[in-house]
Amino acid sequence: MPSTSIAEELAKKQREISVSEFFERNKQILGYDSPTKALLTVVKEGVDNSLDAAADADTLPDIFVEVRKVDKDEFLVIVEDNGPGIVRKEVPNVFGRLLYGSRFHSRRQSRGQQGLGISGAVMYGQVTTGKATKITSKVEEEDVAYQVELIVDTKKNMPSKVREDRVVYERTHGTRIEIPLRGRYVGGKQSIPEYLKATAIVNPHARITYRSPEGESTVFERATEDLPPKTKEIPPHPHGIELGTLMQMMKETKSYKLGAFLEEEFVRVSSRVAKEICEAAALDPEVKPKSLGLEQANALHEAMQSVKLMAPPTDCLSPIGERLIKKGLKNVLGSLRPEFYAPPLTRDPAVYAGNPFQVEVGIVYGGDLPPDQPVEALRFANRVPLIYQAGGCALTQAVANVDWRRYGLEQRGGQGLPFGPAIVLVHICSTKIPYTSEAKEAVATVDEIMTELDLALKECGRRLKTHLTKKAHRAKTREKFDIVQLILPRIAEKSAKIVNKKVPTLDATITKIMGVVWIDEAIAYDKKQKRHTVTINVHNFTSAGKKLNLHLLLPRGMEAKSFDPKPAEVRDDGKITWELKRVDSVAKSSITFVLDGLDEAEYDESDVYVSGINPGLVIGAEPLPGDWELNYADFEAEEAPTPEAEEEGEIDYDEAEEALEDD
Repeated sequence: MPSTSIAEELAKKQREISVSEFFERNKQILGYDSPTKALLTVVKEGVDNSLDAAADADTLPDIFVEVRKVDKDEFLVIVEDNGPGIVRKEVPNVFGRLLYGSRFHSRRQSRGQQGLGISGAVMYGQVTTGKATKITSKVEEEDVAYQVELIVDTKKNMPSKVREDRVVYERTHGTRIEIPLRGRYVGGKQSIPEYLKATAIVNPHARITYRSPEGESTVFERATEDLPPKTKEIPPHPHGIELGTLMQMMKETKSYKLGAFLEEEFVRVSSRVAKEICEAAALDPEVKPKSLGLEQANALHEAMQSVKLMAPPTDCLSPIGERLIKKGLKNVLGSLRPEFYAPPLTRDPAVYAGNPFQVEVGIVYGGDLPPDQPVEALRFANRVPLIYQAGGCALTQAVANVDWRRYGLEQRGGQGLPFGPAIVLVHICSTKIPYTSEAKEAVATVDEIMTELDLALKECGRRLKTHLTKKAHRAKTREKFDIVQLILPRIAEKSAKIVNKKVPTLDATITKIMGVVWIDEAIAYDKKQKRHTVTINVHNFTSAGKKLNLHLLLPRGMEAKSFDPKPAEVRDDGKITWELKRVDSVAKSSITFVLDGLDEAEYDESDVYVSGINPGLVIGAEPLPGDWELNYADFEAEEAPTPEAEEEGEIDYDEAEEALEDD
C-alpha cells in the first residue's frame, strides 16, 4: 500500500481560521500591542460606542468612564452611557462577536465602521485575564435591564453566555459595560485623561465624567446643547466603485434592468446619466444585470468612471463646524489662557475614490502654551482623537509640510512640526476614513485629502499671521504714541515757560509725527440677552482727511444686525463693507453692529480689512484681497513683508526722553 504523500499530510492540517481566532493571535492589529496602549484602546472603544449610540438616538451624550485598579497590572474599565440601550437578543452579538455591526455597509459618517471595536476589547480582556465581560443594557420600553456576562468563543466567533439576569437599573435607558483586562496606567500626552479631553473638544455636545484609579473625578461639561446634524445614508458613487464590488452588486440586485440598477443603487445617476453610461459601455439598458459577464462588467465599470457626474451629496457627513470647534477649544483649553483662537476653518466638501469628506482646522496661540516646544497637533477622524502613530499619519504630515515661517512660527529648515506656543487641531470626517490599519490610529496619505489639508492649514496659518502682524504693529505704534504723548507735552510746557507764553495745542504736531490711521475694536457682551455689541473705531492720526472702505468678515453661520451706520454692502457669506467718505484729521469715526444668540466666548475679535487707502498708513486692519474671496491663493502677494513707510526727520524718542530726564 503506497505511503501517504506529503501533500495529503499537509492537506489534513488545513482548516478554516475564525476571524476571532485570527485577531486573538494578532492583537496588535487592533491596537493592543502594549499594556499601556491596550488600556487606552479599551476606553476609546467603549467611548466611541457610547457616542455613536447617543447619536443614533438623537440624545445629548452623558458618558461615565471609570478605570478601577483590581491588582498590580489588572484593571476594570467601566463605560456607561445614556444611549437607547440594546435589545436583549442583540447584546451578546454586539459585544461578543467580531465583525458584527450595523455600520459597515452604511455609507454615512460614524465612529465605528468595521464591527471590530468593542467586541475586540471584550476579546482582549478575556485573553489577558480569563474573565468574562459584564454588560447591562436597558431600553426605555422595559421596566428592568438585561444583564449578561459573556466571553468570545474564538473558534466559532460566537458569544458564549456565562450568566444572564434581569436587574434594576437607575437610568431610564442606556448601556454599561465592565471589561477586566491587564494593562498599565500612565499619565502624559498618550493617557486616558488626555484622550477624554481631546474627545470633549470635538464633541462639545457631550458631557464626560471620568474617575481615575486613584478615585479622582474629572468632569468635561458639554459646551453646547446643540446636537450635531443627523447624517443620512447614501448609495455608493460610481466614481468610487471597484470592479469586483460592482459585479457583486449586479449579482445581488433586485432590479431587472441595467438602467434601473444604475439609477436605484448609485447616487447622482439619473435616467439620462444611466443611459449615457450604457451607451459608453455599448450595453442595452434593458439587459438583466445578473446576465453580464466579466468582459461586459469591465466595460460598464470603465464607462462609469469616464462619465461626468456630480460629486456625492454631503448630508452623509457631520462636520463639527467653525463655531463649535472654537467653542470646544475654549471649553477645554481655557485654563491655558491662550491669547488668540484663530478663526477655525471648515473646508467645502471634497471627494476621494467616490467617498465624500471634509477637513477642518483650528489654531490656538499664546497664553500659557510653551514657546520653545514643538507645536502640538491634535488629530481627529470622524470626531475621534487619534493618539498613536502620529508620524505615519496624513494629518501630522500635512501640518509638517506647511512652511510655518511665513505665518510667524519658528520652523527649522522650513519643514517638520514648527516650534512655538500653539496647538493645531486637524479633523477629517468621511463616510470612509482611509485608516492605515484596523487599529484606526492614523490616516493614509490620499492625494485628495492631502491637498485639502494643505489648503485649510495655510488659510488658517494666514489668519494667525494676520493676528500676529496686527499685534506687532499695534504694539510698535502704541509705544511710539505713548512716548510722543509723554515727551512733546513736557517740551511744550518747558518751552512756553521759558518764553512766557501759553502752552500750545499739540494735536496737529502729534498727528504729523504719527502719520497713521489707527483702527481698534471694542466688544461688549450682555449675558442676559446673549448679545455682542461690536464697535470698530477709526482714528485718523494723519495731517489730512482720509477716505477708506472698511470690510468685515463674519465667521460662517453668524448674522449681524442693528448696523450704525448702514453698510454699503452685506453679503450672504458674512462679508460686510462700509464706505467712510471722510474721516477728518485728528477725528474718529465709529461703526457698530449687534450679534445675537451667541455665548460670550464665541466672538472675541473681528477680521477687519481696508481698501481705498494706502495700507501702509493703517494699523489694526489688513489690506483687502483683490476679489474679496479670502482664499489662500489670494494672499500670496500679501504675505510678502511690506516695507514700512519712511518718515522724514524721525526722532529718536529714547534719546529725547533721556535728555529730558537729565534736565
